[in-house]
Amino acid sequence: MARKLTEGRPSKVLFLFAMPILLSTVFQQLYTIADSVIAGKFAGESALAAIGASYPVTMIFMAVAFGSNAGCSIIISQLFGAGRVREMKTAVSTAMITLAMLSSVLSVGALIFAPQIMTAMNTPTNISAEATEYFRIYIGGFLFLALYNIANGAFTALGDSKTPLWFLIASSVANVALDYIFVAEYDWGVAGAAWATFITQGFACAFAVATLIARLRKMRSEKHEIFSFTMLRNLARVSSQTITQQSFVSVGNMLVQWLINGYGSAIIAGFSAVMKLNTFAVTSIYTMSRAMSAFTAQNVGAGNYDRVKKGYRSAVLISAAVAGLFTAAYMIFGEFFISMFLETDSSGEALKIGTECIRIIGSFYVVVSIKLVSDAVTSGAGAMKLFAIATFADLLLRVALSYALAPFYDITGIALSWIIGWTVAAIMSYCFYRFGNWRGKKLA
Repeated sequence: MARKLTEGRPSKVLFLFAMPILLSTVFQQLYTIADSVIAGKFAGESALAAIGASYPVTMIFMAVAFGSNAGCSIIISQLFGAGRVREMKTAVSTAMITLAMLSSVLSVGALIFAPQIMTAMNTPTNISAEATEYFRIYIGGFLFLALYNIANGAFTALGDSKTPLWFLIASSVANVALDYIFVAEYDWGVAGAAWATFITQGFACAFAVATLIARLRKMRSEKHEIFSFTMLRNLARVSSQTITQQSFVSVGNMLVQWLINGYGSAIIAGFSAVMKLNTFAVTSIYTMSRAMSAFTAQNVGAGNYDRVKKGYRSAVLISAAVAGLFTAAYMIFGEFFISMFLETDSSGEALKIGTECIRIIGSFYVVVSIKLVSDAVTSGAGAMKLFAIATFADLLLRVALSYALAPFYDITGIALSWIIGWTVAAIMSYCFYRFGNWRGKKLA
C-alpha cells in the first residue's frame, strides 16, 4: 500500500517505514552470506576465495542496478509526494524498459569477456576457473536483479516498505535451501551457489514486477505514457549520477581486491569473509539512509523542508543504534563469525587476518551511520553534486591509502584505509547537510 511520508510524527514515521526495509536487508544479506558459508564449509577454502575474487567484479554490475534503484526512487518519490500520479506511473514504466535493455547488453558483454576480466583482476591461477564460472552464472541473471531493484525502489518510493520484505523472506529461504542442495548434496561447488542465486532472483523479479504493475493499476490517474523521452532525461539525470557513484565505489573495491589477490588464496578467503560481514553491517545501517532518502524526497516534493530536519535527527539516532549493535557483535564475536566461513582444517592465517580486519573495520560503524544519513538528505533532495563529492572523497582516500599502507602493514593497512576514508567522508557529508544548498532541489 502506498504511504505518504509527509504526515505524522517524523520519528515514528521513519521508524515504522525503516523496520521492514531493515528486515528485508537482513534476509537479503543472509542468503548472500549463505553462498559463501556453504561454499567455504562444503567446497573448501578455494571455493570461498573464488567467490571473494569475483565479488568486486559482480559489484560493478550491481552498481548499475542499485544506482538505478536509488535514482529512480528519488524521482518517483518526488512525483508521488507532489500528487502527480500519472507522471509517476510513466517514470516507473520508462525506468523498467530502459534498464531491461541496458542490463541485457551488459550481461552479454560480461559473458563474453569473463576470462579476460578475471585475469585482469590478478586472480590466482588455482581459483581462476571457479571464479570465472561463478561470475558467468551470476551475471547471467543480472536482468532479474536489475528489474527487481527497480520494482523494490518503486515500492519504497511509494512509502511501502513491507511488500519487498515478503519477497525477500521467500527468496532468501529458497536461496539458502538451494545452496545446500546444489553445493552440499549435489557437490556442484561454486557453480551450485551461483545457480541458487540465479533461480531465486528470477522468481523474485517476476513476482515483484507483477505486484508492482497490479499496484499501479489500482491508483487512479489519467492514462499515462508507457515510455517518455522527457521522463527518461529526468531519470537519467539523477540515475546517471547515482550509477556513477556506485560504479566508482565498485571500481575502487576492484582495485583493492587486485591488491588483495596478490597475497594468495588463504588471505583472499579470509578477506572474503570480512567483505561479506562488512557488507551485511553497512547495508543494514544503510536501510535508514534509504528510508530517509524517500522521506526527504517526498517532503521536498511537498515543500516541507523543516520536516526533513526533524527526520534527520531521528534517522541518525536509529541508524547509530543499529551500527552500535554490529560494532559490539564483531568486536566480541569477530573470530567466531569469520570461522563460520572456513573449513575446520582451513589455514590459521585466513582466520587470523579476517578476525583482525573485521574488528578494525567494525569499530567505525557509527561514523558510517552519520555519513549515510547525511548523504540521504542531499541525494533525496536532489543535490547530487554534494552527494557525489563526499562519496568520491571516501573512495579515493580508501584506494590511495590501501596502496600506501599495504607495503608496511599488509592487509591490516587496507582495513585502516577504510576507517580513515569513512571518517573524512562523514565529516564532509555532515557539513553538506548542515550548510549545503540542498533545499528547493525538485527534480521533476
